[in-house]
Amino acid sequence: MSEPVCVSAKGILFDMDGVLISSIDAAVRSWRLWAKRYGVPNADEFVLPHGVRSIDIVKMLRPDIDPHEGQRAIEDMEVEDVADLQVLPGVKALLESLPPERWAIVTSATRRLLLARLTAAGLPVPERIISGEMVERGKPDPEPYRRGAELLGFRPEESVVVEDAPSGVGAGNAAGCRVLGVLGTHSAAELHGADWVVGSLEGLAVTVIPDGLELRFLPVS
Repeated sequence: MSEPVCVSAKGILFDMDGVLISSIDAAVRSWRLWAKRYGVPNADEFVLPHGVRSIDIVKMLRPDIDPHEGQRAIEDMEVEDVADLQVLPGVKALLESLPPERWAIVTSATRRLLLARLTAAGLPVPERIISGEMVERGKPDPEPYRRGAELLGFRPEESVVVEDAPSGVGAGNAAGCRVLGVLGTHSAAELHGADWVVGSLEGLAVTVIPDGLELRFLPVS
């Protein structure tokens, strides 16, 4: 049986989809509709690569079109499809307990989509956000999480990244952050690069200490 873990950090960098909220059904619906509209073969069976920026998916599926036009189209679809978003266990209480200067969201989603989803989910909007269009290279490149740590004013090694996808775990590792994986969209084996893995954020307790935060959790075996 796993032993409880206690970790000190200056700040926490959260991914959004799959960590704070579940939007996978809406995302799959939207992307398959987009794929049909843009003539992508086998659109009804398209498997969405989790944790990848929409502009990078557009370039992968239709490298012949204007990627920004394609991204605007999928963004419009996803912003409209927020009715069945789910807040994941423990998230609302956790975010509301954190000092605003100690956390940020680092997401592959655009800022517009992030705001639409957080608003629909009734979650607090952080003061500090790194969204997909704010970086030149998306996850698994380290740039998003390096930028997130800089935004909080901390070194990467002083920050804990919370991720559910291999691409995000890889980005956090490459940035020099410690990574807490969360089960849901991927198995523990797929999140093998994370320093620890938990079943959900419901079991994560965060205490404010004089020089930062103390994270307590029970990792999965």
